[in-house]
Amino acid sequence: MEEQKQKVIGVWNGVFAYLIWGVLPLYWNALDVVPSEEILAHRIFWSFLIMIVVLLFLKKWKTFLKDLIIITKNKRLLFSVILSGILISGNWLIYIWAVNHNHVLETSLGYYSNPLVSILLGIIFLKERLSLPQVSSFVLATIGVMVLTFQYGKFPWVALSLAISFGLYGLVKKKVNLSSTTGLTVETMVVTPLAIAFLLSQYIAGTGKFGQLSISTDLLLMGTGVVTAIPLLLFAEAAKRIPLSMLGFIQYISPTITLCLGVFLFHEQFSKTHIIAFSLIWLALIIYSLSNAKRIRIFQAKERKHKTSA
Repeated sequence: MEEQKQKVIGVWNGVFAYLIWGVLPLYWNALDVVPSEEILAHRIFWSFLIMIVVLLFLKKWKTFLKDLIIITKNKRLLFSVILSGILISGNWLIYIWAVNHNHVLETSLGYYSNPLVSILLGIIFLKERLSLPQVSSFVLATIGVMVLTFQYGKFPWVALSLAISFGLYGLVKKKVNLSSTTGLTVETMVVTPLAIAFLLSQYIAGTGKFGQLSISTDLLLMGTGVVTAIPLLLFAEAAKRIPLSMLGFIQYISPTITLCLGVFLFHEQFSKTHIIAFSLIWLALIIYSLSNAKRIRIFQAKERKHKTSA
């Protein structure tokens, strides 16, 4: 039962993480007067500062230092943390650039494709297995994404870059046994020097936007740390508790919200092809969810039977 409880906690962490990520295009759009590279640098810098505050507030500073020593002594673990920092930073840059250059629907396609990447990575690297209904849902979702890609009319490099980078990030997080606070702090720490160097170069050249436009813009840039840290902490907790394949399907929450924003708020085109594709994807999600619910009920029944016989 404890294992099932942890799965439920993991699912809710994942749901809240993807709800937040779904509405983030509104945040980045409010910063469209700032170049994407500078937004990314601020996002990394302020995220690192926020994580330091979180460690102090939760009184986990000593634990973090111990974990940091362990990481520096373990080359494989150190490489994994550095890799995850690079992957998530690249994902952030592509996403911010796409939103601020009117590619919101393509970001939606990217994050619709992301669960397929996560499922494949889970099967290939983590030996996760899917039931027949789950395989069927995977095939339906794949067809839906292929329809979207075909309708898009050109190679969707933004979508694929987002899907692959975040899928690999999730895989690395799954294989690295670190607390969510330690993991995110170290990830941002390894790329923070690059962010600071970039920001300093911008101000030396006189092109930096922080402190030059408005107080609201400055506050939004500082707030990038908060809107980054919270969903990533939730995601890290989810990744530790539930299978990567299950996490992959929860990810559909975010691109669905983004899709709605792209169509109804940013007025990007939504055709009949989109309707067909998204219908296939949501049918796949329903099948997967029902299949997983059935497996949970069977597991709970076996647990009750075991306790009764004991």
